[in-house]
Amino acid sequence: EVDRVLGGGWVPGAALLLAGDPGMGKSTLLLQLARHAVDAGRSVLYVAGEESLGQIRLRADRLGLHGGLLATRETDARVLAGHLREHRPDLVVVDSIQTLRADEDGVPGSLTQVRDGVALLTAAAKDAESTLMLIGHVTKQGSIAGPKVVEHMVDATFALEAAAGFRVLRALKNRFGPAGEVGVFEMREDGMRAVANPSAAFLAERPQGVAGSVVVAALEGQRPLLLEVQALAAKSAYASPKRVVQGLDARRVDVVLAVLERRMELPLGALDVFVNVAGGLRITDPGADLAVALAVWSAVTNRPLPEDAAVVGEVGLAGEVRGVAQLPRRLA
Repeated sequence: EVDRVLGGGWVPGAALLLAGDPGMGKSTLLLQLARHAVDAGRSVLYVAGEESLGQIRLRADRLGLHGGLLATRETDARVLAGHLREHRPDLVVVDSIQTLRADEDGVPGSLTQVRDGVALLTAAAKDAESTLMLIGHVTKQGSIAGPKVVEHMVDATFALEAAAGFRVLRALKNRFGPAGEVGVFEMREDGMRAVANPSAAFLAERPQGVAGSVVVAALEGQRPLLLEVQALAAKSAYASPKRVVQGLDARRVDVVLAVLERRMELPLGALDVFVNVAGGLRITDPGADLAVALAVWSAVTNRPLPEDAAVVGEVGLAGEVRGVAQLPRRLA
């Protein structure tokens, strides 16, 4: 599942950034990947900037990693860069970039320290042909903490998110594979486990015979997913009706609502409209336009859609339904 998101697997000399909210399982996932690398005979260096080596050992034992992992508490980026060039480990995990120091007088976590520390390690990893995996924090606004230039330094950026009780690994940027690719995992006591059929998991609690619910055959990266799009329309108590969107591009939803009102004469001017992707997953696929249109139409007219139907299509400003990419994969 991780190989799918990476674009095939680890690339020697690549610098990768993994970000996510606290408790998402970033460290757990990377320790599992370190275990697979050790089992395959690769050398792994784990830089534990936030936890003690005893804590790392406890988690490694729980995940089945009983040796072969070299761990350090060293956070001086210059020392680490020298070690990479001298010993050339196959995989290096830095947990996290906010603990790096690029010079003795700097404060760990400051913008300058993070930027310079990442630059030193990235250059050393490329010289040593080591795969460098960096863990980053997330701000309250949901963006990756630290200077934006860090995201431009690395070859790929990934986000670990929560959705419907699962963990979703999403490629935000990837020089070695498709951006937008997703992997779905379930967090268990013994670590992350891949979800074999994410569509069934996301549709498990879909209500039957309810207006405003429709299944969309969305494509995230190269992976087709069946997801439920829900809509609710209610009389507004305000002069300016509310438009609340979760899991979709709010601007695209506004366009679809305008098309419904103008081309189909659907009365939305006095209604609050709420549109949601059930389960908390975010969709970037323009092929979800038709699902939004049908869900809103169903909610306003109170007419349920067929339960055994899945829809996909981009909606144009003239009210036409346009074709979408990779339709055979979605149909399969």
